[in-house]
Amino acid sequence: MNSNGNNRPLIIPALSGIYAALGDISETILRVVAGVALVVHGSGKIVNPMGSVEMVEGLGFYPGVFWSPLLAATEFFGGILLTIGLLTRPAAFATAIVLAVTIYFHGFVQGQRWSGSEKSILWTAILFFFVIRGASKHSLDARIGKEF
Repeated sequence: MNSNGNNRPLIIPALSGIYAALGDISETILRVVAGVALVVHGSGKIVNPMGSVEMVEGLGFYPGVFWSPLLAATEFFGGILLTIGLLTRPAAFATAIVLAVTIYFHGFVQGQRWSGSEKSILWTAILFFFVIRGASKHSLDARIGKEF
C-alpha cells in the first residue's frame, strides 16, 4: 500500500516518502486556506450583518433579518472553526450549504453560469472534502481526541 492508502504502484516509487511526509500537512494547508478565505469573505458581512437582507430575500429566504445575520455568522465563524480545525465537519457542512446557495444565485438567478459560480463550486468541493474527511492530525479536533 502506498502513502495515499491505495494499492496502485507509484510511477516513481522514490517519491513515496515525500507523499507520506506531506500528506497530512497538505490537507491542513487546504483547510486553513479555505477557512481564512471564508473569514476574509465573511468579515464584511459580520461588521454589517443586516447588509445582505435584500439579497437573501431576493433569493426567497424570508425574513431577511433572520437569514442575513445567519449568513454572516456562518461564513465568518465557520471560517474560524475550519481554520483552527474545531468542529470541522459541521463547520464545513454549514459553509458548503451557504456556498451551494451562492452557486444557485450566481449561476442561475444572475445568469452568470460557470463564470459567475466557478469559485463557489470550487469552495463547495473543498468543503465537501472536509465534511467527509474531517480535519487532519493538525487540528483542535485531533488535539481533543474527538470529531463530530
